[in-house]
Amino acid sequence: MTSSYPSLTRALAEALVDVLWFIEGCEDEQMDPDDAVKVLEGVAHTVSTLPTDQQQELIELVGEMAASETNPARREFLAGFPEGFGLIDEAS
Repeated sequence: MTSSYPSLTRALAEALVDVLWFIEGCEDEQMDPDDAVKVLEGVAHTVSTLPTDQQQELIELVGEMAASETNPARREFLAGFPEGFGLIDEAS
């Protein structure tokens, strides 16, 4: 079996975004809103504490994903990911 991902990092970034995209889009009946917030905040904390080079790598990967995304809503989510998850400041 051949992977369609160029690296483990890319595969994990895609998986992380898929999970977060799902959680972000859940209705209250699908997932408790408090639990959703806890997960999203937990991920934001984790990625914001990565070393700068790893944060930059994630920002670049998500940027590549956004550039190739055909779903406008998901592309918008990807474009806002670095700021929304604490990788960059609004002023950056």
